[in-house]
Amino acid sequence: MEEDIYLHKLNLRNVKPTAIRLLILRTMMEMNRAVSQPDLEEKLQTVDKSTIFRTISLFLDRHLIHAIDDGSGALKYAVCSDDCTCSVSDQHVHFYCEGCHRAFCFRSQAVPVVQAPEGFVLYGVNYVLKGLCPACAARPDKD
Repeated sequence: MEEDIYLHKLNLRNVKPTAIRLLILRTMMEMNRAVSQPDLEEKLQTVDKSTIFRTISLFLDRHLIHAIDDGSGALKYAVCSDDCTCSVSDQHVHFYCEGCHRAFCFRSQAVPVVQAPEGFVLYGVNYVLKGLCPACAARPDKD
């Protein structure tokens, strides 16, 4: 049953499965790309903006989703894989399409390992490639 996937993901991160949380998680997974809070607000117009914000915050805190700063001015969020702990070793490459302004996770592409100098403590990596996604690259009107 399709709903079992969402319940499994919430239970794995100790998130109580309310109707709104299931709706937001399902929407994020169905969009099949990283989404911003405004993207979710547009898609879920019947859900209060503050509820979406609180749910995103909870999901981030429980490592159910990760945030992506793709340089567009709005953080994007993507659902983590079941084995992700959001540690530096779990970080992967992201791609920002300058045509449609969508961000995509390249889960199979790990970020390059960088050794910080002594005394520095590394908590995260933001590695974003920029260009055109296949749909935008195929458009005849591309720049």
